[in-house]
Amino acid sequence: MNQDGPGIEAVISDFGGVLTSPLLDSFLAFANSSGISLEALGLAMAAVAARQRANPLFELETGRMTERQFLDAVSAQLTTQLGRTVELHGFGERYFEGLQPNQRLIDYMQELRGRGYRMAICTNNVREWEPLWRAKLPVDEIFDVVVDSAFVGTRKPEPEIYQITLERLGVPGPAALFIDDVEINCTAAADLGLHAVWFQTTEQAIEEIERQLSAPSRSQQ
Repeated sequence: MNQDGPGIEAVISDFGGVLTSPLLDSFLAFANSSGISLEALGLAMAAVAARQRANPLFELETGRMTERQFLDAVSAQLTTQLGRTVELHGFGERYFEGLQPNQRLIDYMQELRGRGYRMAICTNNVREWEPLWRAKLPVDEIFDVVVDSAFVGTRKPEPEIYQITLERLGVPGPAALFIDDVEINCTAAADLGLHAVWFQTTEQAIEEIERQLSAPSRSQQ
């Protein structure tokens, strides 16, 4: 392979599950506190999706549905399924209570910024939750660019969200390294020419990031 292309100039990180504790931990904490199992929640989401002919989570994360509309629809479906009144308002606050900063990786991202890399967050998120997730880490001290699906109308693994992130960073795909805890999101990034690290543990991710940052550059596709 020709290795004469640009080296990695920018690092793009997911938020939830990478810069925080695993998302599943927060869902389990919510399930334990609410008495609503993850299975019941999944069935409710599927029923709402079938009725609306659109995945409500995807609609929420691209800003086509408000948090209130989403929670109203899922609450009503859970009420029907469980035979008792279910009220999910305040879900975001309870969810984020169970989400803890991954301080070691946050510190590492700060280090990468100090080493001269352009830094970005690319997150599938909810418009109304922006103050909640930003409170988990010093976003503006570390990251030059923040691309939030709810504000740009596209979500991972759709190609457009990666392209928006690259444009805002001002780098081509081969000059960027993308980190995410969802494998399909990494595959989509790699398909666009980005380097990708599938986050599984903090130690594994840092080791793989360092290996890719120190590897010879590759030509643009």
